[in-house]
Amino acid sequence: MPPAAPLRQPRAAAAPQSGPHLSDPLPDAGTRLPGNVTGAGTPAAGTPGSEVPSSAWRLRVDAWEYVGYAVKQAAAVGHGSGQVSGNGRLPAEAARLLPMLEAVEMYWATPGQPYVTELRRSLDDGDYATALALIEPVTRRLSRHGQAAPDTAAGPERETEQPDSPADTRRRFEVLVIDDMSEAEREAMRAELLAQRRPADEFVYEPVFLPSFEDALVAVLLNPDIQACVLRPGFVARSRQRLSRDLRGFLEGFTGGGVPARPMDRILVLAEKLGELRPELDLYLVAGVSIEELAGSLTRRFRRLFRRQDSLELHLSLLGGAAARYEAPFFHAVQQYSRKPAGVFHALPVSRGGSVVNSKWIDDLGEFYGLNLLLAETSATSGGLDSLLDPHGSLKKAQALAARAYGAQKSLFVTNGTSTANKIVHQSIVAPGDVVLVDRNCHKSHHYALMLAGAQVAYLDAYPLDEFSFYGAVPLESIKRMLLDYRKAGRLHEVKMLALTNCTFDGIVYDVERVMEECLAIKPDLVFLWDEAWFAFAGFHHIYRRRTAMAAAQKLEKQFRDPAYARRYAEQQRRLTGTGGGSAAVGLDGVGDEQLLQTRLIPDPAQARLRVYATQSTHKTLTSLRQGSMIHIHDQDFGQLNAESFHEAYMTHTSTSPNYQILASLDMGRRQVEFEGYELVQRQADLAVSIAQAVARHPLLKKYFRILGTRDLIPAKYRETERQMPLRDGLAAMAESWQRDEFVVDPSRLTLHIGLTGVDGDTFKHEYLMDKYGIQVNKTSRNSVLFMTNIGTSRSSVAYLVEVLVKLAESFEDEQAAMSGLGKRAHEARVAALTSSPPPLPDFSRFAARFRVDARTPDGNMRDAYFETYKPGATEYLDAGELARRVAAGEELVSAAFVTPYPPGFPVLVPGQVITAETLAFMSALDTREIHGFNAELGFRVLTGS
Repeated sequence: MPPAAPLRQPRAAAAPQSGPHLSDPLPDAGTRLPGNVTGAGTPAAGTPGSEVPSSAWRLRVDAWEYVGYAVKQAAAVGHGSGQVSGNGRLPAEAARLLPMLEAVEMYWATPGQPYVTELRRSLDDGDYATALALIEPVTRRLSRHGQAAPDTAAGPERETEQPDSPADTRRRFEVLVIDDMSEAEREAMRAELLAQRRPADEFVYEPVFLPSFEDALVAVLLNPDIQACVLRPGFVARSRQRLSRDLRGFLEGFTGGGVPARPMDRILVLAEKLGELRPELDLYLVAGVSIEELAGSLTRRFRRLFRRQDSLELHLSLLGGAAARYEAPFFHAVQQYSRKPAGVFHALPVSRGGSVVNSKWIDDLGEFYGLNLLLAETSATSGGLDSLLDPHGSLKKAQALAARAYGAQKSLFVTNGTSTANKIVHQSIVAPGDVVLVDRNCHKSHHYALMLAGAQVAYLDAYPLDEFSFYGAVPLESIKRMLLDYRKAGRLHEVKMLALTNCTFDGIVYDVERVMEECLAIKPDLVFLWDEAWFAFAGFHHIYRRRTAMAAAQKLEKQFRDPAYARRYAEQQRRLTGTGGGSAAVGLDGVGDEQLLQTRLIPDPAQARLRVYATQSTHKTLTSLRQGSMIHIHDQDFGQLNAESFHEAYMTHTSTSPNYQILASLDMGRRQVEFEGYELVQRQADLAVSIAQAVARHPLLKKYFRILGTRDLIPAKYRETERQMPLRDGLAAMAESWQRDEFVVDPSRLTLHIGLTGVDGDTFKHEYLMDKYGIQVNKTSRNSVLFMTNIGTSRSSVAYLVEVLVKLAESFEDEQAAMSGLGKRAHEARVAALTSSPPPLPDFSRFAARFRVDARTPDGNMRDAYFETYKPGATEYLDAGELARRVAAGEELVSAAFVTPYPPGFPVLVPGQVITAETLAFMSALDTREIHGFNAELGFRVLTGS
């Protein structure tokens, strides 16, 4: 919702409710536009490809730019290069692209269909100067902000205003009005709303009118500028547009294929579906019936209800809804503090720039970072500021706004990164002796936190991807089996928490709802910690969101209250136990493990408690300064069971000197995602697909590189669908995979297989990408490099990456062409080593017997092992060769330390773990330069006791 100067006001023109259509395919990496829309006017029904797409952001920008280029060319050479149409002479490119723009602009208020109609009229008249005057402001605005914002409500005086006039820099958004209205009715409502504008209004909005249930859904999918929806009872069910197969398939799957016939039911379902697609939208209902009777039943779905005569109140509510999301209380408090005169007689000499700006030696610090940063640095917690450890003002409000945005009951800011967030949650939940089931490949902060808490740690093994030297995720069957093993051992009551990473570093995403549902069927009070360090962005896209912790918790809580869910549970009980069903006393106690493993379990809604925590590195995938993280909580028993212990854990791990700039950036990052999160996440995913397509299509790139897809990263038994890269096949395909498969791959994570280059991952990362071209990546394996797009990725950066890969491929070609016979044999040997299977990835071996409760269950006490190392003579160092010889001879040697290659950042060894030959083989094959807990000179640290 950026500020934008108004564009030129077009002549009045009707906005047809059915008209030209838009071709489906997206352009490739900003270079191609579809060419299957022909003719200068509206395509005839049945024209191949003349359909509305499921994603239009890139196509829309490119189409406007191409039309501008075509008109410039025509203006330069005269009318002779035009194409004759029924109404006059048009440039051929414009004739091809105008129908696309007319179709897609139906879903935008600005520039909108009337604007394109005015453009077409100028071209038909041969008035290229006027056409360019219409096109250029739009292309400039789209290139800067991804949107154009003409002031279509302006009076005649707007006609003389320059296209880039800075007269009005207020932020702009669009309001979707859903009703099957005549042109006269639309213009009357537009005039009535826009007549309410005042110079003091904080925002400016433009209404876009659409007639149907389906068009409303299409609009909020395509147009991220829509920030509010006004529903009126007269809308119809079906769109009159020709929707692409992908878009039609998505809508049918999303709506269940039907729209209620009764108007009020149709309104309620549409409100629900709009909320599912984009929950940040403000929804309003304008009705002509007795709204007093409707109010009680519609409060949860609509921000407010109005009669049709209440245009002023509707106008003020639209502005107020945007203002509520726009508010950033802590950022504003810091900003205001920096503008006030102050005297500092406390800590922090850098505050107000005191120790910097007048320094003879470090004044360049202020020059580099700027005065605002220094003015905002303070240790004060008053004067509009707040205390992170005891928030009562602006910080408390900022965290409440974050909870609303992220769909949590409670959210807290963390300034020490998600490593600290994980420690806070573990300490708040886990007491010494509690059993915690945890992914062995989770971030090292979990392992350290569980050690400090004194937990009995039971490690879960993810499925291995030996060919690529990294792990996937933990199968649900493995989690259920371990819970059932504890049930069999009589220790299920000791199991307190399940901690998993979603998504994994490599982009493997769990079905969070199903994991929690089936686990709660076995252990109704199990607590869940979902490490979403790399997944903070996912809550702001309708397909991603369904696999986030907070969204899944919300959905399950709603289902547990539904009587139909209780009936499903009772039916399950009848099938499993052969009883009358439903009795808590019966439960699953008499049901065999194998039957439970083969059943899609649902919990007893009367017994299950939703206690769900998510930790997110906001700074990794959304806007925040580094180390800005959040904890999101959906815990039905928080007040009764965890409020006090959580407070103490937060006090334990949170600095008394938090960085206010990090906190302010978290506040602003929240504002951003509430307005443009959906748009940015969709672009992030689409741009990643562009990279994958470029690698797959370029003849030289595909000779050396390959993007690993679903079939590479997820074994067939964990998925029902077969698409290698679902989003490449369309939104409907992605939605289907994310609905049905146990695991899916985040499309914005691109694992590039580089084995055919003969260069290992670490060398490729440092010497080829970073040193030569400044391309920064993080994770590698022996034969792969992980690229990630994010909300800050641009089309230019994507093009640069593809260009760099082509240059590297060309250099590999040149090197091989110059190789001697001996050199070629050496190169072939390196390729063979990188493309053949290495030693299998090691599973967690076991804890030494003295750190375990019994031999029937796998959990061990890392804290006992860790603190045993404090005793004099309790440890020794063994180099890799000596250690391997003694292990091969049958000696049981136990790790005294966490040994963590970084990346990927999870321990290969933990205190108390028995060292095996498989673990040592894996360590010897690692290509990473950084291994925490391993001394390159002395070797491995092991316990000497038995």
